[in-house]
Amino acid sequence: MVSYLDFEKSLSEIEGKIRELNEIRLSSDDNNVSIDDISKLEKRSQDWLEEKYSNLSTWEKTQVARHPNRPHFTNYAEGILDDFVILSGDRLFGEDKAIIGGLGKIDNQSVMLIGHEKGNDTETRLKHNFGMAHPEGYRKSIRLMRLAEQFNIPVITFVDTPGAYPGIGAEERGQSEAIARSTDCTLSLKVPVISIIIGEGGSGGAIALAAANKVFMLEHSIYTVASPEASASILWRSSERAKDAAESMKITANDLLKLGIIDKIIDEPLGGAHREPIQIISQVKSHLKDTIVELNQFTELELIQKRRDKFLEIGQNL
Repeated sequence: MVSYLDFEKSLSEIEGKIRELNEIRLSSDDNNVSIDDISKLEKRSQDWLEEKYSNLSTWEKTQVARHPNRPHFTNYAEGILDDFVILSGDRLFGEDKAIIGGLGKIDNQSVMLIGHEKGNDTETRLKHNFGMAHPEGYRKSIRLMRLAEQFNIPVITFVDTPGAYPGIGAEERGQSEAIARSTDCTLSLKVPVISIIIGEGGSGGAIALAAANKVFMLEHSIYTVASPEASASILWRSSERAKDAAESMKITANDLLKLGIIDKIIDEPLGGAHREPIQIISQVKSHLKDTIVELNQFTELELIQKRRDKFLEIGQNL
């Protein structure tokens, strides 16, 4: 069942009525429910989605990016890869479950897949720490990226995090150093690196995995230096102005494409990725296959230089 966002209240009423009429039709021997009535409501629902989702505000896009039913990293890994083998541990401290990584194949192409995992219910969200990685998560990422480089395997990262974990233990174990080294590693890899922001791309916790040759964003995802709530707390001393902060920071895919920070927007199904997860996973797989073919044409030095030039140009153009 679809979970509705605050701005989708009228849609929930329409689709609730559709479900109610369908249940009556199926359960009642005396069928007084007209199929035409249901069809009219279905058209109203479709029209509402088309009108609303073609003109979402930044704050509404933020809500969609955080939708609990959006496909997560594990959904993409299962839908895209054959024979996904998860590799655990940073070989220094321990295993961080907010970042998952491992080897698999997209058709016949071996890849190293690494991504944030938020979890999809209370138990798994706690297990994966809501996608907020500790230092060992980024050190594990470095280990896996270097392993991919050793065997000339492309690296694909999926970004979906509100930010790196800000707790005392993480800081004691060198959170900022781990993020910096992960970013440096991603920039210096001799193999193709592709990154896709599938929900939230928050702060250094995102860029540590997103310093790639090609950076894609799903249509209703966000990518930001700090969450709107954190930015509002800094600027106005009140997280209640998160909506204003979101509008000011240019965090949507359309904004970031215009600024040259990302390379491409992957369109989502009408109403968001959570409504048609199989469709969006298939679209992402298609984009990945094409991009790997494109990047495999470059030499190791060209890949490194193009990646670094890409990020240096961002600083010059902003």
